[in-house]
Amino acid sequence: MGDRPLDILNESLNAPVIVRLKGKREFRGELLGYDAHMNLVLNNAEELRDNEVIRKLGTVIVRGDNVVYVSP
Repeated sequence: MGDRPLDILNESLNAPVIVRLKGKREFRGELLGYDAHMNLVLNNAEELRDNEVIRKLGTVIVRGDNVVYVSP
């Protein structure tokens, strides 16, 4: 396991993750990439509400300053 927060993201590349954003929005998708600002690229992304898919989005870019947490 990594020692720094971005190490955990690196270990989660090409794997499914759940991303919680400000405003209580949640997305699930495969983490394709990230940068030092925690901007994320998700493939096959879906928006979730109460753990149920409310819409499928495909490939999305999530701005890092909106991210509350990323769960591998």
